Order: sequence, then structure tokens, then C-alpha cells
Amino acid sequence: MIIPICTQTELRRTPYANYAVIGMNVCVFFLFHFVLASSAAGQSLLAKLSFQSGRPSLFQFVSYQFLHADTWHLLGNLLFLWVFGNSVNAKMGQWVYLLFYLAGGIFAAWGFALAEEANTPMVGASGAIAAVTTAYLVLFPRSRVKVLFVFFLITFFELPAMVLIGFKIILWDNVIAPTIGGGGHVAYSAHLSGYAFGFVVATFMLLVRVLPRDHYDMLALWKQWDKRREITALTATPEAAARAQFGTVASTSPLTVEQEAQAEAALDEITRMRGRISERLTRGDEAGATELYEELLAIEERQCLPEQQQLRLGRIFYTAGKFPQAAAAFERFVSCYPRSSEHADIRLLLGIIYARDLRRYEEADKLLTESMERLVGADRRAQCLSWLGTVRASLGRPAPEGSQGGG
Repeated sequence: MIIPICTQTELRRTPYANYAVIGMNVCVFFLFHFVLASSAAGQSLLAKLSFQSGRPSLFQFVSYQFLHADTWHLLGNLLFLWVFGNSVNAKMGQWVYLLFYLAGGIFAAWGFALAEEANTPMVGASGAIAAVTTAYLVLFPRSRVKVLFVFFLITFFELPAMVLIGFKIILWDNVIAPTIGGGGHVAYSAHLSGYAFGFVVATFMLLVRVLPRDHYDMLALWKQWDKRREITALTATPEAAARAQFGTVASTSPLTVEQEAQAEAALDEITRMRGRISERLTRGDEAGATELYEELLAIEERQCLPEQQQLRLGRIFYTAGKFPQAAAAFERFVSCYPRSSEHADIRLLLGIIYARDLRRYEEADKLLTESMERLVGADRRAQCLSWLGTVRASLGRPAPEGSQGGG
């Protein structure tokens, strides 16, 4: 048994809407299973509010989402809602998340009604929670989830969100396992409908920028994969590989006029965008500069601006609390300017961002360990050592000598 406990995603706002949904589920369960448990009128109302797949009333598409069969049914659903819903709520905001949650449950009920031949009742929040779960996958695909593993022994370990949600929760629990051991009384069709809704709608919200984009969401991963595919295609032959490595000196066949025109047009666009970013920074238009910079990365993710401009953009993102973007900008800085006088301090700051703001402890451990060898000032070394102790504690590793934990 693998049970998700928490994620490494840090909340940037309080998820009040998710708290309200959890509270509503608990209150409705208490009402029907304790206050009205022995009442015939209560049981009749419970049956009326349950979703009936044959001829459902419109209100049942919403009401069934807050009903649960028993305590374990409720606790299991609320655990998943707590683990994944808080982060999605923090990303979407309160009202958008609430509408998304209810719409996911409605779509799940519709899928259940299409799949069921008989008039089958259904209760539970699992369809809506399935939508929230795949929304988490779209928004935080690189995140890791701490799970409780129970099989002859009890232990904790972390799994990538894509492995846990994509393979274990969706594929194994809802597709493979039911065909092996039977479906029982679980509404798998509602689950799968909810998963589909959450994935498609969350992806669409990123595409139309209803939700803020960053370099770590599913669309960013897709763009990176597509660029790697293009590079692989361009270097598929020895001649192309040599040309990519050594330039036109190794070229065995010249580019066509059309290819040259396309390459020049792309280069011109990148040059224009770099100039506009520089102009915005000079005018003090930080919001415009960062927006253009993200558009530039969408065209060519390996672009690096002049040293001080690259550094300034990273600091603008950092001050605005956009830590994934700040980390990406600082990563480009330390990669492009290894001889910079600020290189060591930026590596330290990047390690702290990974540890404190992104909870990417493996990367933080590597950066902070390497920074200890390059930092000169006693204060900076003490700060680095303190954060390294915090990171090692989070990873369950021995702390370096003299560390006391970061703040």
C-alpha cells in the first residue's frame, strides 16, 4: 500500500477554498451519519441527494460530491484533497479553484452516467479530487511526493509526482488493478473522467494564461522535450552532427535559400527581443522586461543576456516572489558567467532558493556544498553552512560539521 502524505510544493497563498471544501464534506458527513443516521427522513434525503446514473436531477451533479458512504471513504478522499488540493488552490486562487473543483465533479458524474447501463447510485468527492490530482500533475510535474509505504514493513520515501500520479494512481489503481481483482463498488469511470477533465482543463488554463506560467509546469516540460526532439533530428546523421558541433566548417551541404532565410529571421527576432528587454530595463519597466524575457525563453530557452541584465532579471523575479523564474534566471547566470565576481554569492543564493522556496533539496545540497569551496567571507560561509545543515536534515543525511540549520 502506497499512501501520499505531503508534497514538496510550497504554498504561496493560503488555500481557503480547499479548507472550505474539506470542512463542507466533514459537516455533511456528520449530519447524515450522526445527526440524521436513525431518521427515515434523513435516509430519504440522502438517497435523493445521491447521484442516480439513470435519470439524475441537475442538483445531484453537485450534491453527490459532498456525500460519503462511510468514515474510511471520507478520510481517504480528504487525504488526497489535502495533499494535492492545497497546492492547486494556492496556484489557482480561491474562486477559480472552487469552480474548477465543482466542475471536475460534474464532469466525473457525467462520465459515470455514460458508462453505467443500469440506474446506479454514486456518492463521494473522488471524481472532483481526481480532477484536482491531475491538475497538480500539470502544474507541478517535477514535484516529489512523500509517501507512506506499507508492505510487511512501514517506511517513508519520495516519488516523482509523474510516477505516483501517472502510473500508480491513474494507471494501476484505476485501469490495471480493477481488471485483475474486479471493480467492486468503486466508480472507476468517474475517477477516469475526473482525471481527464483535470489534465485537459489545467493545461488549457496554462495555454491561455489564466494561470501564471513558469519553467516547471507541464507545458515547459513539453517545450523542452520538443526542442530535444528537434536537436536529435538535426543531428541524426554524422554530417549533421559535425555541423552542429563545428559549424559551417564541417558542413558537407550548404543550406537552401529558404533555410537561410528562416534562420536569419529567427536570429533577427531574438536580437530584437534582446534589445527590447535592454530598453525596458533601462527605462525601469521591470514588469515589461520580465515578460519579454519569458517570451524570449519560449523561443530559445538557452538565451543568456549580458551579465548585469541577466543578474538584474533574476533579482526582479526573486523580489516579486517568482522563485521558479528567479532560479532559472540565476542558473543561466552561473552557467554563462563562471568568472563573474558575483558568481559565488549567486550560487549561494540559488542554493537557498532551492532549499527554502522550491524544496528541491538534492540540487540545493549540490550547490551549497560546491559554494562552501568558493565562498571567501566568514559570514557567507556561515550562512552557507547553516543552510547546508537544514538541507541535509531534510534529506535525512548527516549535517556538516559546525552547521546549525538555516532560517
